[in-house]
Amino acid sequence: MTGNHLNLTQVEAFARQAHATQTDKAGRPYTEHLAAVAEGVRVRGGSDGQIAAAWLHDAIEDDALSARWLADAALPQEVKDMVLAVTKRPGEELSGYTARILATPGALLIKEADLAHNADPARLAVLDEPTRTRLTAKYAQVRALLGLAGGESPEDRKDSANP
Repeated sequence: MTGNHLNLTQVEAFARQAHATQTDKAGRPYTEHLAAVAEGVRVRGGSDGQIAAAWLHDAIEDDALSARWLADAALPQEVKDMVLAVTKRPGEELSGYTARILATPGALLIKEADLAHNADPARLAVLDEPTRTRLTAKYAQVRALLGLAGGESPEDRKDSANP
């Protein structure tokens, strides 16, 4: 990201501020998830644009930032496209959601890092059994629709666009 675009530090700051009052299903600060996904993208060989999109990946879906904010933000269009690709829309079928991710350059790596953190056994262990079971099945279904093998470590999979 260059020129008049926000740099990664600025994007991180916007994301942290936007999600500052939110918590995850286990009651942890939501920003921990954002940081983990951004780091997951980085260790998988993601570009600065993909890392920026990882910081923002849930901002619209969670109403932390508006679609208008994203449209007007000083970000490359590819970053905006990746954020919109991984933003699940109300009532959207998983097949349509995953097709959009697969059709958007760079978005698959962000969703892969997101799923990896969401499905982290230590993170799931603090949830009640019905929630853990439901989420485990959901994440497995999304991984299958995206063609992602289970259990790969970041070193095993690099983004093909950034070998």
